[in-house]
Amino acid sequence: MSTKFRNKNLLSLKKGVSALLFTFPWFIPTYGQVIKSSVQSGSGKLPGASIVAISFKGNTSSDLQGNFTLTAPDTGMVSLQVSYIGYQTRTFDIRLKRGINEISPIELAVGDGSALAEVIVSGTMAPSQAKAFSIKKQAVAIMDVLAADAIGKLPDRNAAEAVQRMQGVAVAKNHGEADIATVRGTPFAWTSVLFNGSRLPSPNVMGNRSMPLDAIPSEIIQYVQVAKALTPDMEADAIGGSINFVTRTSPSKRTLSVSGAGGYNTFSKNGTYNGSLVYGDRFLNNRLGLILSAATWARQWGSDAFDVSYNTGLANEQQRNSIGSVMLKRYIGERQTKGINLGSDYKISPGHTVFFRAMFNKFDDIRPVYEAYVDYNKKRYQYNNRYSHYQTAIYGGEIGGEHQLSGIAKVDWSVSDHKSKYYLNTPPASDRKGLPIATFHQQITSGFNNLSNDGLRYWGFDSPNAVGGSPLDFDPGIKDASEVLDPDKLKLTQLVITQLDNSERDRVAQVNFHLEASPALKFKVGGKYRHKDRDNFFGSNLVFLPGAALGAENAAPLRSLSSFETQSFPKGTSFFGSLNGNYNSFQLNPLTKDQLLDLFSPEFMKVNGFIDKTDPMSATSIYTGQEIVSSGYVMADYDLSEKLKLVAGLRNEYTKTRLHGQRVEPTASGNQLVASEIENNYNALLPMFHLKYKLNKDANLRGAFTRTFVRPNFGDMTPGTSIDVSSTPATISQGNSELKPTFSNNFDLMGEYYFQNVGILTGGLFYKDISDVIFTDISMQNIDGTDYRISQAKNLNKATLFGLEFGVNRRFDFLQGFWKNFGIEFNYSYVNSETKVPRVGGVEASFDKTALPNQSKHLFNAILFYEGKGVMVRLAGNYRGKSIETIDQKLGPQFYKWTDNNFTLDATATVSLSARVKAFLELNNLTNSAVSMYMGDSRRISSREVYGSRGQAGIRWDIIK
Repeated sequence: MSTKFRNKNLLSLKKGVSALLFTFPWFIPTYGQVIKSSVQSGSGKLPGASIVAISFKGNTSSDLQGNFTLTAPDTGMVSLQVSYIGYQTRTFDIRLKRGINEISPIELAVGDGSALAEVIVSGTMAPSQAKAFSIKKQAVAIMDVLAADAIGKLPDRNAAEAVQRMQGVAVAKNHGEADIATVRGTPFAWTSVLFNGSRLPSPNVMGNRSMPLDAIPSEIIQYVQVAKALTPDMEADAIGGSINFVTRTSPSKRTLSVSGAGGYNTFSKNGTYNGSLVYGDRFLNNRLGLILSAATWARQWGSDAFDVSYNTGLANEQQRNSIGSVMLKRYIGERQTKGINLGSDYKISPGHTVFFRAMFNKFDDIRPVYEAYVDYNKKRYQYNNRYSHYQTAIYGGEIGGEHQLSGIAKVDWSVSDHKSKYYLNTPPASDRKGLPIATFHQQITSGFNNLSNDGLRYWGFDSPNAVGGSPLDFDPGIKDASEVLDPDKLKLTQLVITQLDNSERDRVAQVNFHLEASPALKFKVGGKYRHKDRDNFFGSNLVFLPGAALGAENAAPLRSLSSFETQSFPKGTSFFGSLNGNYNSFQLNPLTKDQLLDLFSPEFMKVNGFIDKTDPMSATSIYTGQEIVSSGYVMADYDLSEKLKLVAGLRNEYTKTRLHGQRVEPTASGNQLVASEIENNYNALLPMFHLKYKLNKDANLRGAFTRTFVRPNFGDMTPGTSIDVSSTPATISQGNSELKPTFSNNFDLMGEYYFQNVGILTGGLFYKDISDVIFTDISMQNIDGTDYRISQAKNLNKATLFGLEFGVNRRFDFLQGFWKNFGIEFNYSYVNSETKVPRVGGVEASFDKTALPNQSKHLFNAILFYEGKGVMVRLAGNYRGKSIETIDQKLGPQFYKWTDNNFTLDATATVSLSARVKAFLELNNLTNSAVSMYMGDSRRISSREVYGSRGQAGIRWDIIK
């Protein structure tokens, strides 16, 4: 990015902040007396408490920090009533003076001897659920809430694993751990991930907007809010919904807690450890608050992955199901997730508070990989060694404040700067960092004995004459059983570095004004300005080939695997024990880390005659860019009656995107790279309406119409254009600067009933009418007499999505004796989407009906729990139904790639050793469920990964509570 453009936009940021701060009248006549306080219990702050004025008309609820503001019409004595799920209602009188009246925190008690009080006191989960249900009950938006205490009661160690338990949320798993999440079955990039209300920058490797959550420890999170119908004051680029992670804030009194645990992974046969610290306090007569939370989770891990490639490029339709290669891959690696969160708030006066937040999160993922292929098309073995240390970092800070301007007006503001990175620092001898891969080949001279009668390799169910077996009974079928992978015969034939260094930085300023026109009518207006810088350095492959493989004269001979320094094959569970058969012949002693990295040194390449054969045109995948978003909204909160509330408003977001890169242009002397710059600017005008009807004190009925959108992915707008004339047909891949955002009209109807024993019953319907869906369009075009297959993202289709949700959380306290301590949590989502994808290659235009990518039709969580006398046991099952991952426009649905159904079973147990000390046990993936993908037919596996079970045991100690 040019210095001129950067300075210009920094100036725009400053002007944007100034405009936001001075567009609202700061001088507002003072009338009405302000009551400011907080609601808490012996266990801490109580968010979502209901505060109702008895002596005048007025009501409000406490925020996530337990604080509230209520305006009374005059001075004198007033009566207030404060209530909370699971706690005793309290009524009290206060005398108001003119101006701001700050009263002491309102303490609620659990106890009058009722069954409900017993649930709160003895239930290890009940206080946390009471907080979550209270926030949900008071919220205007349709949302689900999870509190920190509940996260800690399940074996979920990163942010993605925590949200997978919530209704309508699905996650993708990366080698056994959840990493990205989506709401209501929509594509992952259609769900926005926010921290404290602002979307974080994403370093996604493919240039889309999904946020990696495996870098964030769950221990630094206070609440998770999953909003499914947005209000105008929320960022609106979220067709599926938004997931807002609220980090810990300073407590009302000093607190100090620590935890430590050790564990074991059944696959890697190695240990794990986890530790966390939370410290909070208040100073300067409670005016200054401080919170520090930190966590680390280190573990050895491993997996076996069985991957199959199919010959989908063949002309014969049946032969497209034949097998090109089979790979058996083992990972044995190390991972560490660590994070620290610092928060502080300072009360300047009763009406003015400022705050500061900072965080640093780091995920180190070390993956030595050992890949053994049987290549049926080229009649050879292939063996890859690669070493990767993927690093994800998310860090930044935010300052802000809240100011009571008068009895009816207040303002809050914040300015933040966050950055995320995803990168590799290998190999050390090169200034071009990325993923180093060393490839060895060995010819299979005896041939194969399990080919079909057309000479190709199939699985038996695809074979013309039923020859071939099945994936779970894989037999390589080498005619000479003694012709196995041999370190003396495996020759080093290629060195590749796949470059990776992606980053995004967001600088954000926002302000919100609140105006109470009357006890029944409140207005809120605000704006947000975001400046995003993105650097995308992925997809450019550096390729080095030995001269001997290229036929160069006097070239150094090819080196065999046995001529290098190797190490013992990594220990762990039995090699591919999840498959039938014996695969020990595919285990080879791999290169040591130092030896592998040394292959990429200039000295090694010179001595062994390696030649740089990097395609200079691959640089078209590298780009930088800026995105500027200016947004504003206005909304009204109007109590039409004591039972019916209307929230209506309008949000507008204007986006300006500029990307810089290179494209390929053909010339008389060959292709050449030229600089390329594109712009894509668009506006989103988004009306939103919510109705909330109180059927009674324990039940709400909600309806909403919202219009939301998602921005085009950077990877789809890339300025690069690449041409490959070596393929048949020749191909052109190019970005599309004219892409429109995808819009959705969303309709929601939801009901909720709150049981008196801290439980809930919910259910509802939702429908989305989606326009300008972005798909990768593939078309044929003749240019100067040559046929090209052109690939480009376009706005092609509409889509619809319909779903229903149901959830229940119920304690069995209506039973007697031992059984009254049991209960269940269950939620289920049904989602059905449909869109039309144009088929490529036919004479006449045709379309295939399909679901949206990543969308599972069935999702559910089922938890059986026991809570009583200081003991908690939970058995938790999580199910995600099959979903389409990739769409083949040329060949049709029978060649789509699917992720198969997945069900995992986890368990936890907690025992209170004293009032402050608890022992816990956590177990993950007790069923050792595999993650599988297939092509067309569920039997036609394209990948299958098994990663074992893990568990840990430890102690939580509330030193100061």
